[in-house]
Amino acid sequence: MAEKEKRQKLKEVDLYNPVRHYFEALGYTVNSEVVHCDVTAVKDNVLVVIEMKTSLNLDVILQATQRQKISDFTYIAIPKNSNAMRRKRWQHICHLLRRLELGLLLVTVGKQKFFVEEVIQPVLFDRSKSISSAKRKRKTVIHEIQERHGDYNTGGSHRKKLVTSYRETAIQIAVVLKEHGPCSIKRIKEIGNLPDKTGRILSDNFYGWFEKVKRGVYQLSDKALTELECYQELIDYYTQLVRESE
Repeated sequence: MAEKEKRQKLKEVDLYNPVRHYFEALGYTVNSEVVHCDVTAVKDNVLVVIEMKTSLNLDVILQATQRQKISDFTYIAIPKNSNAMRRKRWQHICHLLRRLELGLLLVTVGKQKFFVEEVIQPVLFDRSKSISSAKRKRKTVIHEIQERHGDYNTGGSHRKKLVTSYRETAIQIAVVLKEHGPCSIKRIKEIGNLPDKTGRILSDNFYGWFEKVKRGVYQLSDKALTELECYQELIDYYTQLVRESE
């Protein structure tokens, strides 16, 4: 609570002296409020512009991108907020700043001293490195696309049951059981031309659609018969495939 109250009382002007001393220690000549720029720092004909705000928001990011038109390097300076830094949103904002090639300074202001941390440098963004670091996530997206047999969701949907490749396979299994009654895992895979993960989906029973009759043999639950009505298009599609394979 004390930290929150301290942040609320902190003003943009409280950030100026720490930022000024930080750049002066690096050999820059610092000035404030120069042609709409909060802070300017000049050294060897290199112009740095710093925009100060009490929080990291879209307004200050927009301001900083405008300052990039006139500066060699542009920073945003804000009070350090340890709570905000623990949130996932913070990581996303930091990624945006790197993409925009904006620097970020975190300022800690105490009664007796202050401290400035340069957490993001305003350097050229390496897109190829960024893509390389997300190879696993990209592979997951491509795999999910390849595993689906159609587009049964609506983009932008919230709080709706999405048809993922996992759910689609579970629906396909359910169709086999609906058409043929209790079946062994081997038989289900043969009828539906289903992947090796079929056995795991049945045993995990994530949606509560399957009931174990005996070892390796499953049937549909009452819950499945009710919930599967929500996926009639897929049910019809896989029912036709199952009947054609017979």
